[in-house]
Amino acid sequence: QVQLVESGGGLVQAGGSLRVSCAASGRTFSPYAMGWFRQAPGKEREFVAATRWSAVGTYYADSVKGRCNISRDNAKNTVYLQMGSLKPEGTAVYYCAARNSMIFRSSNYYYPSNYDYWGQGTQVTDSS
Repeated sequence: QVQLVESGGGLVQAGGSLRVSCAASGRTFSPYAMGWFRQAPGKEREFVAATRWSAVGTYYADSVKGRCNISRDNAKNTVYLQMGSLKPEGTAVYYCAARNSMIFRSSNYYYPSNYDYWGQGTQVTDSS
């Protein structure tokens, strides 16, 4: 069983930056990909970014391209999300997710239903 634990949320100001982390644990943690999603109050969960776990490959939502970076530390089983120039609508719960099997089309990274494991989320709140 895989467990994902997010951390690093909190109060941020519009225009500021955030960095959240996701630590994974499990007997044999070796996902195909890891993703970050966010869910604002009253809205559906939306894709933010994803990364291949054992190969080069990162994917970003159009809304965050150029101001967002997803990275990973395989030795620590941890994936990170760093985002700058936060917009007021950046207030949300940020979730990380893991996908076990291959993804053949890049657009399939965008769908929450394509991920097998989820963390409990970390709250990021606009303090402006």
